[in-house]
Order: sequence, then structure tokens, then C-alpha cells
Amino acid sequence: MDSVDFTWLIGGPQGSGVESGANVFSKVCAELGYQVFGKREFHSNIKGEHSYFTVRVSDKQIRSNVNDVTLMISFDAETIFRHYSEVGSGGAIIYDSDLQNTTTESVHTLDNFFKKRLHEELESKNKPFTIEGVLELAKEKGVTLYPVSFKTVLASLAEETENPRLKGLVRMYNVIGVSLSLGLIKMPPASLLKSIDSIFSKKPQIAEINKQAANYAYNFATSKFTDFPLSLPGIEKQSDTILVQGHQGTSIGKMVSGCRFQSYYPITPASDESVFLESNEILEVLNDRPGSTAVIQTEDEISAIGMMIGSALTGTRSSTSTSGPGFALMTEAIGWAGMNEVPIVLTLYQRSGPSTGLPTRHGQDDLSFAVAGSFGDFPKIVYASGDIEESFYDTGRCFNYSDVYQVPVIHMMDKFLSSSVVTCKKFDPQKITINRGKLLDKVEGEYKRFAFSEDGISPRSRLGLDNGVFWNTGDESDEFGHITEDPQMRIKMMDKRMSRLDLILKQVPESEQVVSYGVHDYTIISWGSTKGPILDAIDMLKKEGIDIGFIQIKLIHPFPSEIVKSLLQNSKTIIDIESNHSGQLGKIFKQNIATEIDYFILKYTGRGMTSTEIYDSLKKIINGQANHREVLEHGA
Repeated sequence: MDSVDFTWLIGGPQGSGVESGANVFSKVCAELGYQVFGKREFHSNIKGEHSYFTVRVSDKQIRSNVNDVTLMISFDAETIFRHYSEVGSGGAIIYDSDLQNTTTESVHTLDNFFKKRLHEELESKNKPFTIEGVLELAKEKGVTLYPVSFKTVLASLAEETENPRLKGLVRMYNVIGVSLSLGLIKMPPASLLKSIDSIFSKKPQIAEINKQAANYAYNFATSKFTDFPLSLPGIEKQSDTILVQGHQGTSIGKMVSGCRFQSYYPITPASDESVFLESNEILEVLNDRPGSTAVIQTEDEISAIGMMIGSALTGTRSSTSTSGPGFALMTEAIGWAGMNEVPIVLTLYQRSGPSTGLPTRHGQDDLSFAVAGSFGDFPKIVYASGDIEESFYDTGRCFNYSDVYQVPVIHMMDKFLSSSVVTCKKFDPQKITINRGKLLDKVEGEYKRFAFSEDGISPRSRLGLDNGVFWNTGDESDEFGHITEDPQMRIKMMDKRMSRLDLILKQVPESEQVVSYGVHDYTIISWGSTKGPILDAIDMLKKEGIDIGFIQIKLIHPFPSEIVKSLLQNSKTIIDIESNHSGQLGKIFKQNIATEIDYFILKYTGRGMTSTEIYDSLKKIINGQANHREVLEHGA
């Protein structure tokens, strides 16, 4: 049997149920045993602007999207205008036939920049500026068109069920579109109905209406559309596989790691994590980790980090989650935590900056800021996860690092990860251990919170512990915490704190600092969410007999210079791949390794990288046709 590699796209106005539809489709595919990688793109307005969701489905492991779409479902004109060209030869478009004569000028959400490019393309092919025009282009490329009047489908359903209210429920277009898709590719309908029940589990009446619409649309497609050659009937499901959304890796990781306090101020894309925690505040994770997570929405980010620090001083594992602008407001307090050796974990879900930038779009823009943020020298850890499964286990590591070394830990995530829906191995809570470091249960005799010690880490009292009295201040202090400006004490305290950076590099296992996927003449260095598309692109090249190395750097500060030097000593060409303009990891690499980057593959459109783009750029490098900076552009 041929290998399955199928990409489905749904689009529509923001607020029209695009995400719900994509979640139904993803759940069906996962239920039928397929591997899934889905990603949502949306504008920063609440309702009306264009939103779309691509879901890639395979019978083998996948970690990214590709450029070409196999099947597109559209119930609005803008989706067709924006995405018709992405559907590859042999693919199909299911669309609302009532839109056939819609012109580009009548779609007011099409921005002028895109419209100009589209008009130039249509004019060059002598096509009208209409839906019919772009569909003619798709058909000429070998795309099969399936027109359906969504209005007629609803009217027929209303008549069949004797429920006239259904005629006007255009909100159901998303479920109709999904069901038409599944009927076209012959996926068993039982999983469709089960997924709808799951999505609308708290709204049984709405679930029932949607199931009626789904049944009708599914049967319509199977009877009317019989010529499409591709089908996804299902395969044997792996027992240890789950379907998860991006923010669930860190949020569930926090529960399992014993995080019992999270403060936050709402900001895209970080808010989803805190909302999920709020919805599951009381959760018995393991027998030895009872308790619930108190989640507090504060009036601003300064309050959020202040409350987190206060909670951590009680001995409670505490965290916050934010994005770039919120992180900027927190930097002074991070320095306070660094000065006072308070263990905190801050999950930084990056998006495109600067300023408000592209507030709902992807970017790896904050690495330099995370490493250098706040004023003065103090020890901290900057740690980056590459995918959702990794983020679950990394969250446990970040809390342990924070407790053991008594430093702030900034856990780098991003919008690409937060907006993804993927199949992965079930999270194993038993693999997350809890190490509270030198946290004291009792204090006897004279207590010095910042006592000098052989390893530079002082025993830590909790607030309210008998005899564990200590002082905190933003100023330099002595061993008790009393303010001092004595020059000799300043040297000792600074050396004590900063010595932890060397201790971290010495004690954290090498496998947790850097992950090597092989080193060859051409070797990629990268960090964070580019991991998935890079690995998929490397697999594509491997099928052509081309070996490309890849070093994933997870511990970015302090930088693991010796490990990276050792791994790359025989590599001849270094390629840095990142989703930012300046190649921020490349700069940190050069600063620490004193080696130039040979090529950069960068993307800063606010859209995530696809494995196709990376594959194409790597081929250009190997063939000697690449620029020093290859800038990627795919995505609507």
C-alpha cells in the first residue's frame, strides 16, 4: 500500500468555527490511527478577518507542515482567493458554489497588498478577478473541483429533520465542510460522530444538531463525489499515542511537576496555557503529588511576576506564562529574583515583535532579550523546547533547575508550538522527578539565607519557618540579607551567585543541554520549534542519499560552548535556521564559539516554517546556489 501523506486545509472568517472544524477533522484522523500535525493561523482581530487551519495526516511520523495542500474546504470567498494556489496537482477543492461569481473587490477583508499580487497573476493568465477565475487556474493545474451549495444543504437538512431553524444556521458550515471532506476521502463516519460528541461534550443539544448535519453532508459527498482517487480508510491505531494541543505540554507538565501557583495577565499566545490550568486546577496527578494549582489573573504583568515571586518565597513551586510585551514588563522583577536567589519558572511564548508587532503570529524573536533581559549580572537559565512532547518533560527539568540552582528559569516556547495540534507519545508522569534542592523543612541555630557555601548555593528557608528568618532587598546584601555596600562583600556575593553558571554547565547532563541528530559536512544548528520541520526536511534529503547533520541547542544560557565545539569539530559548513530576522542564535553561537555561520535560513513573516521550505533551501546550499541569507516566505 502506498504511504499516506495528506494535507487538508479549512478556512473562513474569524469566529466562524474554523478551529472547531479542524479539531473535529484532527480527532477523526487520530482516532483512525493516523499521525497528525495541524497548525492554525489567524488575524489579531476578534471576528471577521481570515483564519485558516492546515492539518497534515500520515501513516508515518510527521513533525511539520508542507507547502502543498491535498484537499481544501472553503465556505467563504477569501479562503479560495488566498489558498487556491496551494492545492497541488491531483488535489481537490470543495467550495460553496453560491460564491462562483464573487469578485475580489467585493471581499472587503482582502488587503490591497495581496489583492495587487492576485490581480497581476489573474491578468497574466487572462482570467477574471473572480472566484471562477482562480478556480479555472486551479483546474488547469490538475485540481478537481467539487461545488456544493451550503445554503441548499442546510435547507434540505432542515426539511429532512423538520427543523426549519437549521436553514439559517450558517455557523454549521464548518461541520458541513468537514463532513463533506471525510465523505470524499471515505473515512468511516462513526469516528466523525464520536469526535463531534467530544468537541461539544458540554453542549449535548448542539452536538446533536451538528451530528445531523454531519451525517447529511457525509452521505451527500459519498453519493455525489465518487471520482476522487485518494482515500483514508484508517489504519491500526498505536496504543501509546495521544492528540494534544500546543499549550498542553507545558500546562500538564506544570501540574505533574508540582507547580501549585501560576499568575498571569492575558496575552496571545500565552493565555491558553493559564486558561487550561484554570480549567483543571484540582487534579490528582500521582499519589505522591496531590494538590491543586492556584491560578490568578492579575491586573498586569508586573503584578503577575510579583505574585509569583511572593509565592515562591513560601516554598511553593510557582510560575507565570507570558509573551514578548509582557516579558518586557517583568524584567526588573526577574533581576530582583536573581539578586535574592528566588527559584521561579517563566514560560515565554514568543510571537512576532517588536512592540505589538504581529500579535497572533509566530516568531522566535525574543531569544536575545531572554538571555540579556534585565540590568546587571545575575545567573539565570534560558531553556528551549523543540516540540510539544519535549515541552512536557522540559517543564519538569526547568522547575528542578530553578530549585536546585536557585535561579530564574525562562522556558522558551512560541506561537508555532502553541497553535499546533499533534499526535505524540503519551506523556509519562513517572519520568518527571521532583528535586527541591536545598529547600529546608526546619532551621536550627543561626540562619543565614545567603550563606557562603562550597558550591555557591545557600540553604533556603520558607517564609514562616521557625527560626528561618531572612531579609530580602533589591540592594546588595550580606549573608543575612541586610543591605551592604562594602566592596569586599560585593565581590564575594557577586562571585557566589555567578559561579552557578559554571555549576549548571558542569552538572546538567549533556543530553539535556544539546541534542545531536548526527554531524556531517553540512550541519544545522537551531533551537526551539524549528526542530520538527528540520527533521522532516533531513528525512526528505536522506531519501535522496544526502546526509545533513543537526544540532539542537536546548540550554542557550549559560551556553554549552565545549559540547557544541566538540560536536562540530569535523563539520565543514554550519547552517543556522531560525524564525527571526537577525539570526539571534547565530550571534550567540559566534560570541561563544568564535566561529562564523556559513549560511542562515530565516523566516520572519509571522508564519511557521514548513519542511518543504527548509528542504528547498538546503538543496540550494548543497548545490552552491544559495545566498548567505535564505529568507523564507511561504504562507498566506
